[in-house]
Amino acid sequence: MSSRVSWRHKLTLQSQLMLTVYAIVAAILVVVALVTSFVLQNVLNQQLDERLRQVASAPLSLSQDANSGVPALTDDMLVVGTTDGSTWKGVYTDDYAVSGMTTAQVAQVYAAVSGLDHGQHVTVSVSGLGTFRVEAVSVSDSSDVVTAIGISNASEVETLTRMLWAIALITMGGMLVLGVATSGTISRGLRPLRTIAATATRVSRQQLDQGDVEIAERVPASQVNPYTEIGQVGAALNTLLDHVEESLSARQRNEETMRKFVADASHELRTPLASIRGYSELSQRDPALSDGSRQSLERIEAQAQRMTGLVEDLLLLARLDEGHELMYDVIDMRQLVVDAVADQAMAGMEHDWGADVGEEPVQVAGDRARLTQVITNLLANARTHTPEGTEVTVGLRTEGEGSATRAVLTVHDSGPGIDPELQKSLFTRFTRGDQSRARKTGGSGLGLSIAQAIVTGHHGTISVESEPGSTTFTVTLPAKPQDGVVGSTSPQPIP
Repeated sequence: MSSRVSWRHKLTLQSQLMLTVYAIVAAILVVVALVTSFVLQNVLNQQLDERLRQVASAPLSLSQDANSGVPALTDDMLVVGTTDGSTWKGVYTDDYAVSGMTTAQVAQVYAAVSGLDHGQHVTVSVSGLGTFRVEAVSVSDSSDVVTAIGISNASEVETLTRMLWAIALITMGGMLVLGVATSGTISRGLRPLRTIAATATRVSRQQLDQGDVEIAERVPASQVNPYTEIGQVGAALNTLLDHVEESLSARQRNEETMRKFVADASHELRTPLASIRGYSELSQRDPALSDGSRQSLERIEAQAQRMTGLVEDLLLLARLDEGHELMYDVIDMRQLVVDAVADQAMAGMEHDWGADVGEEPVQVAGDRARLTQVITNLLANARTHTPEGTEVTVGLRTEGEGSATRAVLTVHDSGPGIDPELQKSLFTRFTRGDQSRARKTGGSGLGLSIAQAIVTGHHGTISVESEPGSTTFTVTLPAKPQDGVVGSTSPQPIP
């Protein structure tokens, strides 16, 4: 499907309505003007034809003397005929003087009336003289014969021109008044719709994916009218927002119940798991055990340890979701990065480790143990899920100024990268990177979820960008400690 948008789709509803009204009214006025001009032209032609009949029925003389026998002739009249056996032609001017016509002009008149019967009329355009309404006649006065009489339609054209100008001016004035009236009416009519759109926009900017959400935005009662279509939309939106708020509240209650269950279950499982591990270790000290029994107990102990780690991770996530487990203190991130890289370099000597942390300390307000856990988790993932010889580089810098200063931690490796589909759910719980990276050791799939929860608890963000040969995790934290925390010697819980 083409991504190009027609210009009509870019217009507002008000603009579309006004253009439609303008187009309809303009079309009606054009039709009225055409019909009026046609009718008026017919009426004027009929008046000219009646005058021609009156002139043609009166005695006529083709004498060159303007004072003899021309009482029925007026100015701007055309007479063509013969006198004394020769063609005579003339046009009467405003002072009743007669001017002659050229042979070409006479030919034009004869060509127009040659096919007409006596008394019929036709409009003829005579070059150099103008347009005339001409009647074919056959009037004889002794040796003078009149074959055609015409009256100039200049007054008719002037009348039509004035009428068209009047219609044009009235049309422009009417369109201006129509535009103001239509714009005001449509604007008032669409005002409730704009209010509904503004309410929906404000709701769309709220964070609805987590936490206890309260949607306070509603369409004002004054804009909710059950008798109009727009008012019905406003009422429907308010009802929808009520249902959404109730659903989000129910979701939050379910999440809180689930978190409490996970926390309680994890807490209760710690004791029996510790007992299993203790008894398995104690049983392995019995010298009378066979090799098979000892191997089974070792297996039981290993699985109990793995189960204990999973329970501890779930308990930590539950407490982080509830806002617990984090304690504020002034921390130098530079020192945390250096220590974590040193530890991972000893554990993964087959990798090439590097750190670019600068010379100046980067202080944040946070939980030292949990932030260390985030860095360690990211470095351990880079070590575990990349082949030998991979370069792993940790960077630390600050961005922004004043209260907007942020500490930016990056963990970059030159490994095979993460599958694009997996990146979408990489921070989801129990997501494991088996599909894209070589997995050397088992994991619960909770490491990155815990890292995200810790970073979010510190009002920061964590993201990933990956392609073959380059994977970078970026952690951003507020670099300026909160008021009352800087210089504190005792940790404080995050509110």
